[in-house]
Amino acid sequence: MLVQKKILKYIALSLLAFVFLMPFIIMALGSLKEVQYAQVDPLFWIPEEPSLVNYINIFEDGMFLRWIFNSVVITIVPVGSQMLLCAVLGYIFAKKQFPGREIIFWIFMAVIMIPQQLLIIPKYIMFADFGWINTYWSLIVPELWGIMGVFLVRQFLQNIPNDLEEAARMDGANDIQVFFRVILPLSVPVVATVGTFSFISNWNDLFQPLIYMTKEEMFPVTVGLASLLGKEGNFGIEMAGSTISFIPTFIIFLFFQRYFTEGIQMSGLK
Repeated sequence: MLVQKKILKYIALSLLAFVFLMPFIIMALGSLKEVQYAQVDPLFWIPEEPSLVNYINIFEDGMFLRWIFNSVVITIVPVGSQMLLCAVLGYIFAKKQFPGREIIFWIFMAVIMIPQQLLIIPKYIMFADFGWINTYWSLIVPELWGIMGVFLVRQFLQNIPNDLEEAARMDGANDIQVFFRVILPLSVPVVATVGTFSFISNWNDLFQPLIYMTKEEMFPVTVGLASLLGKEGNFGIEMAGSTISFIPTFIIFLFFQRYFTEGIQMSGLK
C-alpha cells in the first residue's frame, strides 16, 4: 500500500513538472523551427529539421544586442547595490537599538502594500522633471535597495546569536569590522537570495521600462521583444529571443539555488 502511494505521488509530481516545463519546451523547440505564425496544429512547434536560422536573424539585428546590453546595465547595478544596502539596513534593524526602530521598519514594510501601478504616474512626472526619461537612471535609482530584501536580511540576522557580535567587540572590533568580518560572512545565504530576487525582478521587468523608455535604442530585452512581436509577429524569432532572455535567469538560479533555498528557510518568521 505504501509503495502504491509513493508511485502515485511520483506520477502526480511528474505530471505537474511536465505541465510547468511545457511552456519552456515549446519556447526552446519553437526557436529551432522556421515558422512565422502559430498554427492550428498543436504540435506545430516541434522542428522536423532543427535550425539556428532564428538565432542568426535576431543577432543580425543590431538592436537586439543593444537591448541585451541595456538589460545588463539596469540589472547588474541594482543587484550589487541591493545585496550591500539590504545587508547593511537589515543588520541595523536586526541588531541595533535606536528610538523608533520598529516604527520606521514597519513604515518601510507598509510601502510594499501600495500597488506600484498607483505610483507610476507620480514617478513619471518626477523623473521627467529630473530629465531621466529614456535614461538608465529611471530604472536604476528606484531599485538601488529593496524593502523586501531588508526584511529577509533582518529576519535572518535575528536568528544569529548576539554572542558572536559581543565576542568580536571584546576582541576590539568596531561596527564596520563586526559587519564585514562576522555578520556578512554568516549572511551569505540570505544576501544571495536577495541578489537572486533582484536579478530576476529587474531582468524580467516589462512594466516600468515600457513606461520610462520610449526610444528603441534604450529598450531592455523585455520591451524589445514586445516591440518585435508588434512589428514582425514572427513566432520563431520571438521564441529565439525569449530563449536567449531566459538563459541568464536560469543560470543565476541554477548556481545560487542552494543559497536561495537556505536563505528562504532561515529567513522565516520566528
